Amino acid sequence: MELSKPRAMAAGPWLLLLCLAAGAVLQARAQPDSKGFISIDCGLSGNTGYVSETTKLSYVTDAGFIDAGTNHDISDEFMTHYVDKVSYTARSFAGAAGKRNCYTLRSLVSGNKYLIRATFMYGNYDGLDRPPVFDLYIGVNYWHTLDFRYLTKYYGIDEVMVKEAIVVVPDNFVQVCLVNIGDGTPFISSLELRPLNRTHYPQATVAQGLSLDSRLNFGPMTSDIVRYPDDPYDRIWDPEYAKLIWTEITTTQKVRNLDNDLFGVPSTVLQTAVMPLNASKSVWLLWDSEPTPKYDRDPTPGYIIILHFAELEVLPRNAVRELNVLLDDKPWFTTGFTPGYLYGTFAYNTIPFTNNRRHIYMLDVVASSNATLPPYLNAAEVFSVFPTTNLGTDSQDVSAITAIKLKYHVTQNWMGDPCVPQTMAWDRLTCSYTVDSSHPRITSVNLSSSGLNGDISSSFAKLKAVTYLDLSNNNLIGSIPDALSQLPSLTLLQPAQWINPLRTPQKNSRGFSESKIWQQPRSLQQWQFMPNAFKKE
Repeated sequence: MELSKPRAMAAGPWLLLLCLAAGAVLQARAQPDSKGFISIDCGLSGNTGYVSETTKLSYVTDAGFIDAGTNHDISDEFMTHYVDKVSYTARSFAGAAGKRNCYTLRSLVSGNKYLIRATFMYGNYDGLDRPPVFDLYIGVNYWHTLDFRYLTKYYGIDEVMVKEAIVVVPDNFVQVCLVNIGDGTPFISSLELRPLNRTHYPQATVAQGLSLDSRLNFGPMTSDIVRYPDDPYDRIWDPEYAKLIWTEITTTQKVRNLDNDLFGVPSTVLQTAVMPLNASKSVWLLWDSEPTPKYDRDPTPGYIIILHFAELEVLPRNAVRELNVLLDDKPWFTTGFTPGYLYGTFAYNTIPFTNNRRHIYMLDVVASSNATLPPYLNAAEVFSVFPTTNLGTDSQDVSAITAIKLKYHVTQNWMGDPCVPQTMAWDRLTCSYTVDSSHPRITSVNLSSSGLNGDISSSFAKLKAVTYLDLSNNNLIGSIPDALSQLPSLTLLQPAQWINPLRTPQKNSRGFSESKIWQQPRSLQQWQFMPNAFKKE
């Protein structure tokens, strides 16, 4: 267990995936704003966004972020002033079980930490009254299963589900994917990305992400949430106050963060707190551990708890305010601690709390044995952890095959990472997988009879691990790129009928255009298979 310390803790890096685009104009729109924020109203028609009335942040359509799905409006009866505008629309993704559809968020900073937030409101958008169940991935790593049948059964069809994660992004882009598991059509209402300070949330590392369970602001007397601009990172702080057992403490003075701050809690949140009406009681927090069926070895997740404190009162001379924290009646600390006046202090765990079965956790902030004043709490965050150790396809292979997809408008299941997870690998590709923690490589591309038109993309030559390439029975024109001769692993090239003889300016005796590629010195093995791969048109 950790308390605020005079030295800052360093953070690590993670995440993943691939670049999509729909032309230069859409790419220009699909960029972070001047703050590094990306705010997408999924399913919004047209190409024009709007400015949120509450946050004054600009929201854009999802054109340029994804090239699949259908736009919808939720049912009119759910379009009330209680529902945020971003939930009025949704984008759905019909298809077979196992199919995934991914949003690609670009122009990020490799190694930085980001908050990713997805919002979902079913609102009977399809008129079927059939809420779905589907999986959510960040890159190639499973994040959460969304069960809207359970949600609507116990909370109503107009309930909004918000999922938020904090992850480290290893590349300059990241994907958020919805996966059909055969239990209804996946959909999404909005998607947001916010950059964080690299030193914030040290528990988010290259190996694990943090999935938000709750973020609570104790003590405000209204039901208003706190988010941007009060929180420059646009985290959503929900108000928490139980007037029958707690009393509030407030100040209008600015509450500052320590120099070694790890969480950047806004002053607005730290300006309120609660303490028990009965000084001998505690300020408590409880949550139910949620089973995670995707993790066979760990059916219940581990939890990270972050507590935020700031003394808001000038204490009498002989008064002592000293706190301790109990989790399931076990103390976090061997001695009590005293937060500073008008300075934020935090307590947190670095190793996730775990339990091998479903469990209701109970956390109490109590007064220590030395205290003469009751305990208090300003804010709290509860996260479950999820592994982010799956490695995606080699980044150069991803870049090359994505360029090929865009050039030829490939409309197969080419969405998400090309090779990972193996059960979702792209059709007509073969990948190599090793056990030495290296990235998978694309080793075979079969695009025969795929209706390809135009010249032969130079991006094929960037697939350095490819051993088999079949572009036969297409309507390609021009010469074979010389760079294909430099592919170190290529052992079979099948170009039969990949060049249209009627549109090729110069043809050799086999009906194919001349190219310097075949004039390069080649090994005996290459000479044996290369000519045999050609077939006269």
